[in-house]
Amino acid sequence: MEFNFFGGDLALDLTGTLGRRYGGTPVEFLHTPADLHRWLTEVGIADPSAAVDDQDLAVARELREAIYRLAYAAMTAYSSHRTVADDTAAAASDRAVTADGLAAFDPADRAIVNQAAEVTPPLVRIDDTGALIRTGSVQASLSLVARAAIALVTGPSAAQLHECEGPACTRMFLDNSARGTRRWCDMSRCGNRAKVAKFRARQTT
Repeated sequence: MEFNFFGGDLALDLTGTLGRRYGGTPVEFLHTPADLHRWLTEVGIADPSAAVDDQDLAVARELREAIYRLAYAAMTAYSSHRTVADDTAAAASDRAVTADGLAAFDPADRAIVNQAAEVTPPLVRIDDTGALIRTGSVQASLSLVARAAIALVTGPSAAQLHECEGPACTRMFLDNSARGTRRWCDMSRCGNRAKVAKFRARQTT
């Protein structure tokens, strides 16, 4: 199964390995330890020689879901304070989110991500050929994902969090567009499907 890296952030790309989280049957991309190893390799944070077992897979899935919930909470918080009309109230809301945002996060999810981030990340070095070599366990690689998640939900990029508007898609992404109006995780996929559906609807009216 093909992995997609539309999130614009390492942590969000991990959350994208589960599709259609609600409104139907979820689509799992990490079925086996081999799938996890392939994802870590394709995203560029794996030690190719690291062994991956069922426990690693379970940890990765648990981390993925915790990150998704934290990111969703951060996105919801920012979305809600964007609708505040009063400038003073909006500024106060901004401060509440940036300074006290952790209070809005589920303690269990924070614990999962924090624990994963405590692991020392992979050792990197340049070998004799000039290539970058990574050395570390799967948990070391997942530590990089957890650290990216912490930086995301507690930093300014949280204001750019969005969820794809595709009816069957629940992927989250960072909207780095100039106008901040990106609607789809990927224009060639969900965006194109929306265009086709809109065209067909016009043809039937």
